[in-house]
Amino acid sequence: MSAGFTRRQLTLAALAVNAVRPARRGWSAIPSFALGWPTSELAPHLLAASAIDTAAEVVVRGGRPSRLGLAAGAVAAGLLGWTIAGARRTGTQLDEALRASIGDGYLDEIDLPGPVDLRLPRGSVARPFNFRAQDIEVLRDVPYTEGGRKAHLDIRRPKDRDLADAPVLIQIHGGGWTIGNKEQQGILLMNRMAQLGWVCVSVNYRLAPKHRFPTQIVDVKRAIAWVHENIKEYGGDPAYVAITGGSAGGHLAALAALTPGLADYQPGFEDSDTSVSACVPFYGVYDLGGITETRAAIDMRDRFLGPRVFGKDPRTDLDDFVQASPIAHVAEHTPDFFVIHGTNDTVVSVNQARAFVKELSETSDASVTYAELPGAQHAFEVFSSIRSQHTIAAVQRWLQWHRATRHASAAG
Repeated sequence: MSAGFTRRQLTLAALAVNAVRPARRGWSAIPSFALGWPTSELAPHLLAASAIDTAAEVVVRGGRPSRLGLAAGAVAAGLLGWTIAGARRTGTQLDEALRASIGDGYLDEIDLPGPVDLRLPRGSVARPFNFRAQDIEVLRDVPYTEGGRKAHLDIRRPKDRDLADAPVLIQIHGGGWTIGNKEQQGILLMNRMAQLGWVCVSVNYRLAPKHRFPTQIVDVKRAIAWVHENIKEYGGDPAYVAITGGSAGGHLAALAALTPGLADYQPGFEDSDTSVSACVPFYGVYDLGGITETRAAIDMRDRFLGPRVFGKDPRTDLDDFVQASPIAHVAEHTPDFFVIHGTNDTVVSVNQARAFVKELSETSDASVTYAELPGAQHAFEVFSSIRSQHTIAAVQRWLQWHRATRHASAAG
């Protein structure tokens, strides 16, 4: 019998268990995310690899698999199969969320067939890290303010097409306000929207701890102001700007959407237009001040945000943390939101999204769509998978619906 085979199957079983039931408390939540996120989204590949490994052990290597190895393989296969089945239901779940919030006839507004859970794009799951897209061009490292690479943005738009007043989507990357760049996140969504005729802008911003908060939101707002002033030269419509982002990028996107013209976050450009028409945050952080009084939000504030991002003590500077919380800025009139979060997120608790959506729904007169995805971890849509493709298709439809209905309202 092969000890290597047994170890591999035991490892895979442990990964599958963590993907289905991740650890959520304390520092164990971070490694649980790091292992569970790729396992969840690459479940079809891992299931195939396990089957091939078992077949190879019996047929090619001529081994005699141990009962422990076979049992572990069976557990892994069952859990991975469960994960795949859950991901395949995502399309239907998203369609139901859209219909519940914007109406059963939303597809009629954009002249698209339904339902959302149509066949996945060919090769999209088999090649999860293929980010190339046809018929678009990327204009890289366009400066939006003075500075180095962190003062640059990229523009994606259709190739060989004369654009005039195309809708604009701004993408803000995540990374805990401390790491990441504009080339790493939101690529699948931007590629898809650019192919549909949108102008997509991905933004770099200065990072903590070298640059303490609110530098990050100030940079994002400078980028939004640049878009309003310059995007027409690239074929975009400054009158329709939507913003999206994941994790810290979801926080910055939501905060920017809710604080247009806030002087504290627009030093030296207080009169610039930083408004947006719509916001689509993925697994964002909405409570940096512990406003919701949940243990997860308070721990994030005290153990990470205070020392690493703000460089301040929440006990003496709590107002700065509260002001940085999107949930604190919800008012009667806000942009429309499509909020997306996974139930298995161990980095940012789904309770943050629930509280934020509740506040938006009860206070704002805006349209609020919320999709809570069972089994989804943090960062689930960074690369191509069953779940990410269904989610991107839903966001595409929501954005197209929003643009169509708001454009019709303006024309009327």
